[in-house]
Amino acid sequence: MTAHDQGAVSRRALPLLALLVACLVVITGCGLTGASKDPGGSAAEPGATAGADAEPVTPYDVSPLLKPKGKYLGVALDGVPRSLKAFDSYSKRIGKEPNVLEYYAAFGDGFDTSGVRKIYQAGALPFMAWEPFKPSLKSIAAGKSDAYVEKMAKDIVHLNLPIAISFGHEMNGDWYPWGRTKADPADFVKAWRHIHDIFQDAGATNVIWVWTPNIINPMPKVDLEQYYPGDAYVDWAGMIGYYTVTGAKTFDTLYGPTIDEIRTFTKKSIFIAETASQEGERRRVDVNDLFDGVEASDDVIGFIWFNIPKRADWRIEISPLALAEYRKRAQDSDFGFDIRKQQ
Repeated sequence: MTAHDQGAVSRRALPLLALLVACLVVITGCGLTGASKDPGGSAAEPGATAGADAEPVTPYDVSPLLKPKGKYLGVALDGVPRSLKAFDSYSKRIGKEPNVLEYYAAFGDGFDTSGVRKIYQAGALPFMAWEPFKPSLKSIAAGKSDAYVEKMAKDIVHLNLPIAISFGHEMNGDWYPWGRTKADPADFVKAWRHIHDIFQDAGATNVIWVWTPNIINPMPKVDLEQYYPGDAYVDWAGMIGYYTVTGAKTFDTLYGPTIDEIRTFTKKSIFIAETASQEGERRRVDVNDLFDGVEASDDVIGFIWFNIPKRADWRIEISPLALAEYRKRAQDSDFGFDIRKQQ
């Protein structure tokens, strides 16, 4: 081949070489030289977090959980969310995994992201009873704890899983520092709204806000509405009430008066955030009455059984007959649906 011929071939090869280089640039830019992306793929899994180069994470949508077709079957257990051993043991005893798991956190405590994620992975809605032992409600409302609340909100946004939060439960009672004899109802409402607003500003839309007064009987007469933050700040109108040996003996007499009063100012779904039956001969009957009452009430979406010894031993397993009844009633398909399939 002559030098002239070689030069002609080289000139013809240049456009082809440029085309090959351009293709390599396009392919590399599409990320095909490393881990591939699926442009038509689904949104990130719940609980995932976005890295610097990751696709935006879709915020968890809690709306299907607010008014579910089934009933919540919940439990409060000691030691969670640090460990779920108690949850596993309880599930075996009742023959079903509860779909709400309540735990208690003092205002000022850090957020246990890992533990809460494990609750969700076990098929349960994490339910945090947030207890403001200190500082005061007035101080919280004034913004003196904003740095802590903002950090909590950001951690919950980062979690990107559903979580129910009850702030300052049983505020109409007189046994907590945020209760009726030690704090003003207006300060409770201001503190609640202030916290809620910080969470909203942070994008923590994965929170279900649960307002939980104590049942009004046999309490001294207290106007519940003065403690209500308003429908824009509440998702569930909860309540706390226990079957006791000397107390009300039916669902209607135990919870009915409180439900009736709540219905004068809100139509939010009712959630029984704590209940149990005191040990005694009637305990088996109480279990049946609880299930019957929740099942028959369209606007009562479930309950949490307080399975912790405190002032009395509320654990269901210490009463074999009551446990057998609870186990039988818990098998009803209306109770204990899988919250992960509600999306």
